[in-house]
Amino acid sequence: MADRTPDKLDEQKVEKQLQEVHSLTVKWAQQLEKSRIAELTEVLYSPWKIIWINLLAGTSRGVGIAIGFTFFAATIVYVLQVLGALNLPIIGDYIADIVRIVKRQLELDTY
Repeated sequence: MADRTPDKLDEQKVEKQLQEVHSLTVKWAQQLEKSRIAELTEVLYSPWKIIWINLLAGTSRGVGIAIGFTFFAATIVYVLQVLGALNLPIIGDYIADIVRIVKRQLELDTY
């Protein structure tokens, strides 16, 4: 029991706490590297880079939305044409009117 003096116990506790703090610091540093904080801070200090990235992202979203809506609208028009061809009593006339309106709008030269 001569080795277990209060000073030795305190030193061991402090050493253990320092090891825990070191391991937590290393873990945080690795997580920060994974999240690319350095790249983000570099972008924040370059306003033209932010403008360029946002312009490119906005253009990409706009083009994607336009293409997606075009496919969606074409599918709806196709389904309406098929339903109109079935000659259902009430629904067929209503759908045929919608299809005629859409076709008329597509044929217009608005430019």
